[in-house]
Amino acid sequence: MLAYIARRLLATLPVMAMVAVVVFAILRLTPGDPAAIIAGDDATNEKLALIRTSMGLDLPIHQQFTHWVGQLLRGDLGTSLLSGTPVLDMIADRVGPSLALGIGTMVLTVIIAIPLGVIAAWKQGRLLDRSIMVFSVFGFSVPTFVIAYLLIYLLAIQLGWFPVQGYRPLSAGFWPFAQRLWLPIMALSAVYVALIARITRSSVIEVMNEDFIRTARAKGAHEGVVLMKHALRNAAVPILTVIGIGVASLISGVVVTETVFNLPGLGRLVVEAVLARDYPVIQGLILLFSLIYIFINLTVDVLYSVFDPRIRY
Repeated sequence: MLAYIARRLLATLPVMAMVAVVVFAILRLTPGDPAAIIAGDDATNEKLALIRTSMGLDLPIHQQFTHWVGQLLRGDLGTSLLSGTPVLDMIADRVGPSLALGIGTMVLTVIIAIPLGVIAAWKQGRLLDRSIMVFSVFGFSVPTFVIAYLLIYLLAIQLGWFPVQGYRPLSAGFWPFAQRLWLPIMALSAVYVALIARITRSSVIEVMNEDFIRTARAKGAHEGVVLMKHALRNAAVPILTVIGIGVASLISGVVVTETVFNLPGLGRLVVEAVLARDYPVIQGLILLFSLIYIFINLTVDVLYSVFDPRIRY
């Protein structure tokens, strides 16, 4: 297993190199000039030229790329073109809200989705199963930002249970911190609850027809033990795969959710950097997201062998 993990970690190096080349090329080939954004509407050609020179944007593209790669090899993601702040410091300042939102979303998703999927499989074809699947279709079909605005209107504006927007760090107290995260977490988790509940249902139904389930029932095992110990454990691999995909795709959902709820996280930082054409920040964030994606895939692959001992690397 350790050799497999080492090989996978080594394989991330060419992947990250390819991501770096593609991201750098796309940003430089896309129309737009960060110097024009900084200079404003009344900028002269001389002022634009001075700004480009100060940022190094007047250099040939291959020299810009070489300079950026040199910074990366030293562990430096560069400096923001607009604020002059190191990108690593900007990421460190913004990672807290995104981390809290992501962890809260996946914990709530797993707590709700897996029991719903197991219950739907157990009650296959009955009213409870159909009700859960209707909810699943609704959650999967409606965009996250629509669910977010519905929750804001119902729970924040009409009932006044939660603040509409904003963020408080954990250091300001647990309740202010949790109170401002509940709505974003509920909005973002809806689509993942729907997806994982459907996959859990279909996977458990498939396993429920196996011989070992009939054997367990014939031995007099309680139905809850049959479902949770025998069926769910043997259906865990596809469920785990979908959870891994959900965690990876959470990045795009975080961008939308943080924008709607005005959370100062990495998602909003992405939007601000793209609008301002802040190349170092965009490049640093995409590299970070790529690294997270690779790490999540590796974790899921390792967990396969934990839930299914037949899988060996």
